[in-house]
Amino acid sequence: MHISNNNSQLNQFGSGLIGLLLLFFSTAIFAQSDSSAQTNKQLNDIQRAIDQQKQNLSSTNVKISDLEQQLKTDDVAIGKITKSLLDTSTNLTVVRKKLTELTEEKKQLDIAKKQQEQILAKQLRAAYSAGHHDYLKLILNQEHPSSVQRTITHYQYLNAARIKEIETFKVTITKLNDVKVQQQLKAEQLAKLTQTQNQQKQILELSKTKQKQTLNALNKKVLTGQQKLVKLEREEKDLVALLKKMAAAAQAAENLVGLSKLKRKLNWPVKGKISHSFGSSKQGYLKWKGVFLSAPIGRQVKTIHNGTILFSDWLNGYGLVSVVDHGDGYMSLYGHNQALLKSVGDRVEAGEPIALVGQSGGQDKSGLYFEIRHTGKAVNPKLWCQ
Repeated sequence: MHISNNNSQLNQFGSGLIGLLLLFFSTAIFAQSDSSAQTNKQLNDIQRAIDQQKQNLSSTNVKISDLEQQLKTDDVAIGKITKSLLDTSTNLTVVRKKLTELTEEKKQLDIAKKQQEQILAKQLRAAYSAGHHDYLKLILNQEHPSSVQRTITHYQYLNAARIKEIETFKVTITKLNDVKVQQQLKAEQLAKLTQTQNQQKQILELSKTKQKQTLNALNKKVLTGQQKLVKLEREEKDLVALLKKMAAAAQAAENLVGLSKLKRKLNWPVKGKISHSFGSSKQGYLKWKGVFLSAPIGRQVKTIHNGTILFSDWLNGYGLVSVVDHGDGYMSLYGHNQALLKSVGDRVEAGEPIALVGQSGGQDKSGLYFEIRHTGKAVNPKLWCQ
């Protein structure tokens, strides 16, 4: 019985122990299962967040690209209307000058007409007085042949003088009428040009407003330092590729001998303060390859030396750009302009205006970005300009 009881107790203890073990392991398994499920859920949440971030980034890049394209459209539109406005202003100056000249010419013709009228009136009065005498009798009554000849000569002189004055008077009247017609035409041209100028100014202001809206939208797309660096790297790479392409296409031209002998002898392309110097930090490891000259919008940008226009268009990151080939591997670049005044292939002389200062390409301040390159490598403009 004792043994039986012990066996019974052992059986009961074993059964309890097994139950406890089963309960422990089942709890551990369930706990491990719950932890694994929670971990998987967290991983899925993280992956969804990453995918969403990628999607947002992709969408942001697309929007930035669209806005940059819109900025190009805005900048080019402003450049074209600014150049048209400049041409209109030039034409207005020419027309106003011509009108002034015509007014003075009319004044002189009016004076001449009045004087000629007085002379003719005097001659006509003299002729009228002479008309009371018989011309034939005056000749026949002369006793000497010499007197007859003098009388005939006198009358011929009077007639010739009168005819000459009449012809002169007719010429004056014709000129006066021509001047009046020209005045009328120029006055109409002036009115049309003035109207065109006012319309162009309105279009320019609308274009500037649109450009500002585009810039505001771009500025809201906040980029990290790394994203800015990538953007600047891409823009600089595009510029270098463009310059290499132009250098390969450029043909050797006569009278273009480069800039090697002109160090410290050239003028700056625009009068302004250098706000970014060559070699100073731009973003991350990137350095400025040129200088940025702060200057007001509309100021003339002049080429530093003789050359040929190789590029005259919009470039991402640099706005409206003009590139001049000076020969012997030397080029100068002028960026962020408001308007480009020259076309590809144009020959330009030192000091000739080629653009107008602006802030195209997304600049928040007006000024000129200026580079000098030799065989594709950027060099310090301060070594050439003073």
